[in-house]
Amino acid sequence: MVKRELKQKNLVKHVLATEAVMKALAEKMQQDVETWGLAGLLHDLDYEYTSEEPSTHALLTVKMLKDKDVPEEVLNAILAHNGQKSREKPIEKAIYAADPVTGFIVASVLIRKGTKLKDLDVDFLMNRFRERSFARGASRQQMSSCEELGLNLEEFLGVSLDAMKGISRELGL
Repeated sequence: MVKRELKQKNLVKHVLATEAVMKALAEKMQQDVETWGLAGLLHDLDYEYTSEEPSTHALLTVKMLKDKDVPEEVLNAILAHNGQKSREKPIEKAIYAADPVTGFIVASVLIRKGTKLKDLDVDFLMNRFRERSFARGASRQQMSSCEELGLNLEEFLGVSLDAMKGISRELGL
């Protein structure tokens, strides 16, 4: 379904990265890895349809998935990642923080020619995080919301980076 709905390669890579980060966060927090991963994989399913109307983003995804036997927990996380519902459960808080971190990490790889994910470390990411002009589209506020999960920013960036390193081949990084 993902490849059918998402035509942009970078968007497919983004949802794969978000899936990996969500699985790693679930494992760390002793939650259901497959459910959390599914939320990450499906969260932007409607992005290409709603990019001109961001206020409708996530609503269409939930509508698309209503008849697909997707757990309510996943649907609520999808809504929460774009502020369509308040973040109450850990999965909802996690996806809100995980969504921008994948783009932030990709941008961190791309600014250094010849760099791969394996070459990055948390210190490098923390330095880039402090540069407000770097990767402006990656909301610092959203990433910092990892504290709602009981994780500090360094820990969150480390979990996210390791998760993405685990699928570096699929990401082409």
